[in-house]
Amino acid sequence: MIRVALVDDQALFRAGIRMLVDSQPDLEVVAEASDGLEALAVVRATRPDVVLMDIRMPVMDGLAATAELLTDAQPPRIVMLTTFDLDEAAARAIRQGASGFLLKDADPEFLLAAIRTVHAGSAVIAASATRELFERFADAAPRPVPPAYDALTEREREIFALAARGLSNAEIAAREFLSEATVKTHISRILAKLGLRDRVQLVVFAFEHGLA
Repeated sequence: MIRVALVDDQALFRAGIRMLVDSQPDLEVVAEASDGLEALAVVRATRPDVVLMDIRMPVMDGLAATAELLTDAQPPRIVMLTTFDLDEAAARAIRQGASGFLLKDADPEFLLAAIRTVHAGSAVIAASATRELFERFADAAPRPVPPAYDALTEREREIFALAARGLSNAEIAAREFLSEATVKTHISRILAKLGLRDRVQLVVFAFEHGLA
């Protein structure tokens, strides 16, 4: 069972998401909060697997709450919820370590799939915004490429470049004539060498350092 926490200042929105999530046999809402400060308490008390976190809330916003929760020894996977297609706050949250972001009006099936995807260790981004988001919010002047990138093998750099363009493991496997398991292994090694948490951070890294 995937345990989910909902953090949003709109009670009606939370109620709708709770009904949707609880309708699934493998998902369960275990906590709710109406602001970031309350979220810190309920998330640490209930230890959900995935947190759906609104960005804009009173008392403490979602960015501050996310940054705080990600300092925990075993932080949950956090997906930011936003009303805006291209949201600078969402980009900042991803840089902090959030597992992606979704629009509040996302298709219900996409939201459910996103929860499962994030729980499995991958990341999600609102479908319409992936490349444009990072192009818009990456630094205007690329940062120097860190020495860790030089540690990647030639094959790993090829996989890195394809992943940075948003290709899935299956798409990379087909393009490079590899098995999906091999691609997954390469991605894991790339993330470890670069000190990145997931594929979303890989994309951010690529744009910030002029590698995309």
